[in-house]
Amino acid sequence: MIAHHSALERVLKQPLILGLFLPHQQGAWSPSKAERGTSWTFDYNARCASRADELGFDLVFGLAQWLSKGGYGGEIRFREQAIDPFITSAGLAPITKNVLLIATVHILYGWHPLHLAKYGAMIDHMSGGRWGLNVVTGYKPSEFRMFGLPPIEHDLRYAMAEEFTTIMNRLWAEDEDLTFAGRWWQTEKAFVAPKPVNHRIVLVNAASSGAGLDYAARYSDIIFVTSPAGADPTAACAALPAHTARIKALAHHAGRDVRILINPHVICRDTEAEARARYYEIANNVDPVAVTNFHASISGGDTASWKGLKKESMAVGGNLQLVGTPEQIVEWFLRLKQAGCDGVQVNFFDYEPELEYFGQRVLPLMHQAGLRR
Repeated sequence: MIAHHSALERVLKQPLILGLFLPHQQGAWSPSKAERGTSWTFDYNARCASRADELGFDLVFGLAQWLSKGGYGGEIRFREQAIDPFITSAGLAPITKNVLLIATVHILYGWHPLHLAKYGAMIDHMSGGRWGLNVVTGYKPSEFRMFGLPPIEHDLRYAMAEEFTTIMNRLWAEDEDLTFAGRWWQTEKAFVAPKPVNHRIVLVNAASSGAGLDYAARYSDIIFVTSPAGADPTAACAALPAHTARIKALAHHAGRDVRILINPHVICRDTEAEARARYYEIANNVDPVAVTNFHASISGGDTASWKGLKKESMAVGGNLQLVGTPEQIVEWFLRLKQAGCDGVQVNFFDYEPELEYFGQRVLPLMHQAGLRR
């Protein structure tokens, strides 16, 4: 089994970190009725994760969400069915070998840090030190109400996350009982054993706001960012350098080194004309009800992350959209790296065949371009 520190160190040595955003939810990232084989089921996600592991991807990652019946609606009942990434990461642990398994948890929805410290350490052992936690505070009032909780003001959520993470980190790192009297959580003589494989867990966060970035700079190893300029990659590459430089400066000020990842939806074919045709096929088959509800849920909350994304581009999905030949996709990856991104976490429309194509056609070019070791 690979020790956690070597798993993380191996990832951090890559010139461009490569992650796969798993399709944990019905319809994945695209509220489109275009034909595809993508499925939300555990078996399908397990096949995608195993293949990504074999191809040498650095991490796989799952989204967490809490929706009412029908999901975001429409004919496709977008995202009604969804598997949980925390539980799924435990299932993926014994069937993968090298890839980091990043699980999203809404830590303010009734968790105690001791629960997550214990359960996380267990999955870390199951994976040989390859488990990571994407810390999410939640932003939808509807989700808080599902758990019988009042919505929490934006910046206060990150103050709470700081206390929660402090307790978890101490439970993972310290070899004595922990007594902690915090503002929101208390514990007396708490102890977690076994410890994580390397006495710490890879921490991830997606942030855009001042409070979120401040938290991420001080606690996260990897920060997921969104394009401040929407889905168009040219606009994204122009807007990202200032954004990524600000994050690196915040981390540097906190005495830390973080890696920045961005989420492109990749549509890659042998010719640009074929790739564009596929893009329009997906976009033109949008489920109008699903995309309207999906867009409203993001633009209506107090999250800063996806504000620049237009409803039209949400039909295809991803935070920015890379459409073209294998050579063009790699050229965009190079440009994103120049714009300050340390990695990409890709998603696809029809996952299994497109992941295979990516592995056969794009990955070798990434190696040639010096983006992969």
